[in-house]
Amino acid sequence: MSILSSIFAVLAQTLSIYSLVLLVRVLLSWFPNLDWSNPVLATVSSITDPYLNAFRGLIPPLGGLDLSAIIAFITLSLAQDLLGSLSASLPSGGLGF
Repeated sequence: MSILSSIFAVLAQTLSIYSLVLLVRVLLSWFPNLDWSNPVLATVSSITDPYLNAFRGLIPPLGGLDLSAIIAFITLSLAQDLLGSLSASLPSGGLGF
């Protein structure tokens, strides 16, 4: 596996982990009485909110529902697929075995 292929694979895995953190953030937003000053919740929020804020201006909330997370997940999924396919399509830089 070439170095560039390895980098793409690591980036795709990182986006996969970020998707899980984003899913946790979205699920926690359904509980309005949570104390967001909790260090764990504040960390999750500080990691995911800048990314979500990029999409919040694209779709206004409909009936109190923030649908920007759907676009955020779709974008992350497309980026993961792109990086995964780039990683798989690069020739291996091995010893020719």
